[in-house]
Amino acid sequence: MALFEIKNLTFTYPDTEEPAIQDINFSIEQGEFMVICGKSGCGKTTLMRHFKTVMSPYGKREGEILFCGERLEDVSMRVQSAQIGYVLQSPDNQIVTDKVWHELAFGVENLGYDQQTIRLRVAEMASFFGIQNWFSKNVEELSGGQKQLLNLASVMAMQPKVLVLDEPTSQLDPIAAGDFLSTIRKINLDLGITVIMIEHRLEEVFPMADKVLVLEDGRQTFFDSPRMVGKALADNDLFLAMPSPVQIYNGTGQEGECPLTVCEGRNWLLENYTPQTEILEQEENIAGVPRKKEKPEYVIQAKELWFRYEKEGKDIVRDLSLKVKKGELFCILGGNGTGKSTTLSLLSGIHRPYRGKILLGGRDIRKISDKELFHHFLGVLPQNPQSLFVGNTVEEDLWEMIGGISPIRRPEDIKRVERVVEDTEIGHLLHAHPYDLSGGEQQRAALAKVLLLEPQILLLDEPTKGLDGFYKSKLAKIFEKLKEKGITILMVSHDIEFCASYGDTCAMFFNGSIVTSCEAREFFTGNSFYTTAANRMARQLFPTAVTVKDVIEACKRNRQQA
Repeated sequence: MALFEIKNLTFTYPDTEEPAIQDINFSIEQGEFMVICGKSGCGKTTLMRHFKTVMSPYGKREGEILFCGERLEDVSMRVQSAQIGYVLQSPDNQIVTDKVWHELAFGVENLGYDQQTIRLRVAEMASFFGIQNWFSKNVEELSGGQKQLLNLASVMAMQPKVLVLDEPTSQLDPIAAGDFLSTIRKINLDLGITVIMIEHRLEEVFPMADKVLVLEDGRQTFFDSPRMVGKALADNDLFLAMPSPVQIYNGTGQEGECPLTVCEGRNWLLENYTPQTEILEQEENIAGVPRKKEKPEYVIQAKELWFRYEKEGKDIVRDLSLKVKKGELFCILGGNGTGKSTTLSLLSGIHRPYRGKILLGGRDIRKISDKELFHHFLGVLPQNPQSLFVGNTVEEDLWEMIGGISPIRRPEDIKRVERVVEDTEIGHLLHAHPYDLSGGEQQRAALAKVLLLEPQILLLDEPTKGLDGFYKSKLAKIFEKLKEKGITILMVSHDIEFCASYGDTCAMFFNGSIVTSCEAREFFTGNSFYTTAANRMARQLFPTAVTVKDVIEACKRNRQQA
């Protein structure tokens, strides 16, 4: 008997004509690992929320959802709470208590278990997840990875049959995300717990899956094994979201069995190609654009910055210095809790360092008024896009940036809004409430608001969070247009693949400061963890190949020379 069975599921939100999801049919067996993928706004989260009655969205639903052979709405709230574990995208949205051990015990307490059982469950989960070292801490002291691990442990303490996870790694750095996914896989294999996961970063999670469900415009397009889905999507826009080994396999002619992991991809390359030292043109950067030879103009400069949130607290930013050239995409990478977002708050003037100097456009930031700073000069996209939304619709929010919702609108302002809406592809979202959008759609709407400021400097905190591979390529084109106009972009990101493909300069942030900064290809070549899957897969044959495109081109040259 299937654990979950979905029959002809269609759902329509209030005041909308088109269903968010339409005619969905599939079943999940006990112990299976299923991944749901698709473009931002295709209905993934809407579908996911139907797996638990208390999470179900408000609107018109047709079709049937069965849990262990019983209609889900007939399953008691207590049984659903205990047996269907749900982990949200944002760790902070799920934590409800102040202490780590309180959080671990919260769910089990609410199920009415006795004190001895609660203590045993809490101790077991703390030991299994390695939480004992921060068991007594306040939750606000935890990093993003620790918070997400705590959420998972709290859910697991209730001993669920199924784990439902909505982009659980979107706010984690690559190493923390890998550890989290390994834990999920261990739970799946060792305990036989069914896993249903939405994920945009498919490099690691795709090979773990038994089944992959692909949604497009609310409809089910594929439901099959990862290898079959990887092959089937070769000519689809969604193919850009596939793991690097799958993209390289398809890009080089589909010889042999499709590899899913880096290890499989490396073996596949060694079987089909001969080792060769690749010498790439040094006159071009990672995006194929010729380097500029003239003396650079630095528009962002930080000199020996020190910052702490509390007078007697520890320093979050320590002796930080950086220089960002005009018209470049400068990417800062590093682990959770190292001080990257704090650095953006210093560069934007939200916080002031107690030592050091910040120059924007050659001027001391302390001598620039807020009105001047944020008027056609500096634009900031925070990590949480919801903090920018103030209107009842996306359209209201956009017009709020250029004079509010006055009925009198200048033609040049109308063109401005239309241009930004077209660039960010949010035309179909204009009449929706910002909080009703998916995570990726909120990112695009927030970026549109920031772009309406027409800034010369853009500071972006995780701008690719929640975006699918297809829209990431669109975002890269937007960045290229901005750079052509001389606009400088500094972004903090955990998205290694995006930074490697489109970044000009990349920097590693560690322990409150930048430890290295160099051209993107040089930065990623030779790293073990902070590098792309394509580089790890191909470095034995093509040491300087960093992106999927690099590896495919190297394979084609290798084949011609052979």
